[in-house]
Amino acid sequence: MTLQQEIVGNAMQMAVVSLQPGQTVYCEAGKFLFKTANVTMETRLSGPSGGSGQPQAGAGGAGGASGAGGGMGGMLRQAMGTAMQVGQRALAGESLAFQYFTSTGGEGTVGFAGVLPGEMRALELDGTRAWFAEKDAFVAAESTVEFGIAFQGGRTGRSGGEGFVLEKFTGRGTVIIAGAGNFIDLNPADFGGRVDVDTGCVVAFEEGIQYGVQRVGGLNRQGVMNAVFGGEGLSLATLEGNGRVILQSLTIESLANALRKAQGGDKQGPTGGLFSTNAG
Repeated sequence: MTLQQEIVGNAMQMAVVSLQPGQTVYCEAGKFLFKTANVTMETRLSGPSGGSGQPQAGAGGAGGASGAGGGMGGMLRQAMGTAMQVGQRALAGESLAFQYFTSTGGEGTVGFAGVLPGEMRALELDGTRAWFAEKDAFVAAESTVEFGIAFQGGRTGRSGGEGFVLEKFTGRGTVIIAGAGNFIDLNPADFGGRVDVDTGCVVAFEEGIQYGVQRVGGLNRQGVMNAVFGGEGLSLATLEGNGRVILQSLTIESLANALRKAQGGDKQGPTGGLFSTNAG
């Protein structure tokens, strides 16, 4: 069942989702805005069950009967699976819980939004390609879409002196993401196969795109100039391959710097970049 949704607004967009009877959508805690009275809300630590299209049943009722069939081993595996999901989200700095919304007794409406002024985008997953997004980009998704954490490092991460954590979406259905400022869609294949961007500008990209982090130049005069006076620090994100990429025009760091400056707390001075400091 396709998720009916409309993204409204300009500087601070929100997604208004229409749920059919029995249809479920879930969001990260803190992204919910409003709902109609016939939509039930449940907060859970576990992610969606995947193919069933509904959240996992609890220990009681019908779920308890199936759990009894699996014995204590089945219940233990389920508990360990939930604990691993929560642990991964905690390590990634994500919300520990999800909120599930299900329409009962007719069509229902739920509203969601991101946490920064900017755009939202609805991505349609057909089961053939996963999508990856930067931390905190996830807003809401159908219960047929699975949310996971991808810990990236490897050669590209180490060459940039850092690893990175991504949100991963698999399955079939609609997932809604949000970012700061305006979005731009591009394909690295249209630009010679690779684009280098500010690490804070990446919102999401399709499976098949190779995402890495590399140093800005070498440890020479120009490399130091880029890091100190260019405002980019020591690293850039690299996106290679053939697939869809979504970038944002505003980074959280630049927004925070602008707010500090407006409040008289800008401590970057003339150097910026490498030697910038946060207002205490």
